[in-house]
Amino acid sequence: MTPGWECPENPKGSRALSRKGEKRMKKLIGSNLVLVAGLLFASAAAAQDVSVAVAGPMTGREAVFGRQMKDGAELAVADINAAGGVMGKKLKLEIGDDACDPKQARAVGEKFASMKVPFVAGHYCSSSSIPASEAYQDGNVLQITPASTNPTFTDRNMWNTFRVCGRDDQQGSVAGEYVAKNFKGKNIAILHDKSTYGKGLADEMKKTLNKSGAKEKMYEAYTQGDKDFNSLVSKMKSNKIDVVYVGGYHTEAGLILRQMRSQGMQSQMISGDAIATNEFWSITGPAGEGMMFTFGSDPRKRPTAAAVVKKFKDKNVDPEGYTLYTYAALQIWTQAVAKAKTTDAKKVAETIKGNKWDTVLGPISYDKKGDITTVDYVFYKWSKDGKYDEIPAGKGS
Repeated sequence: MTPGWECPENPKGSRALSRKGEKRMKKLIGSNLVLVAGLLFASAAAAQDVSVAVAGPMTGREAVFGRQMKDGAELAVADINAAGGVMGKKLKLEIGDDACDPKQARAVGEKFASMKVPFVAGHYCSSSSIPASEAYQDGNVLQITPASTNPTFTDRNMWNTFRVCGRDDQQGSVAGEYVAKNFKGKNIAILHDKSTYGKGLADEMKKTLNKSGAKEKMYEAYTQGDKDFNSLVSKMKSNKIDVVYVGGYHTEAGLILRQMRSQGMQSQMISGDAIATNEFWSITGPAGEGMMFTFGSDPRKRPTAAAVVKKFKDKNVDPEGYTLYTYAALQIWTQAVAKAKTTDAKKVAETIKGNKWDTVLGPISYDKKGDITTVDYVFYKWSKDGKYDEIPAGKGS
């Protein structure tokens, strides 16, 4: 302001400005009230949601299985919400990425426990499910894994651990019996990737094989993430190995098989459920033809899954591997909540163990550990068109 200058008096102008200011203020207050009301409404609506979670390898080497689980969980939540939700409330899906790393899995478990999420469908790798389950137990969270097969997961007498798949001592036994019967007198190699799942599965297969009187010629470990297996293949070749059993995941198994074929080895490869992904063929190409693995009978072909399979296919999603297993985990929890009339994890866990549940996999009931009471491991084989199908009962390689 210029020194000595004074604002001239203008009473009329001042009153006019004051009236305009009042109008603006009223308009602003009104807008703010609408905004606050909207936020309060949104907050109240969100408070009505029940958060549940799916956790697995959304990134990393096994991300294909994380995608299967996420696909299964998302459709299950959408279908449950369309049918009225849970106890009159909508489900909200949280997603946890453990990258199949035990420390990351524990962190995911602690995060969901602190969020007071009552239920988690997960994890995929046994080495993730086991440490995460401890955080869930401490935080009063119920866990149903669609895919973790290591026996330790349910053998610790924890109240909160369940699965909708079988166990390694079951599928390893199926593989051991098959190899003992169909490769009698042949040279057998057993390989594993040192992981909780891979070594556990290989050891269960070895146990059954040895009980039958057969003895493997090679028992070797390799490291997850390795890409060059030529020295291992050369060793198997010099030992004239006829059948190779792999306890491990699809990436390394596919690379080993491809390198076997490139060295002229025509040995039969057999593995477990971690091969149940079309990504295996993208690694092996035609070298994958004839490769065998154990898995539960194909859920995509079960009458109980027909309607859900159609929904997936309408979305151009193949519900392979553990997609439908994850869907089933959410079905069981939802039905148990309705029966228990609460989302309290301990009460829901008690309810799950005492009843039978209708799922896309068929009826499921549990033993006192949290394992399913009916297991149906069968063999699959990769065909030359890059698809895997069940081997009919009684058929060999």
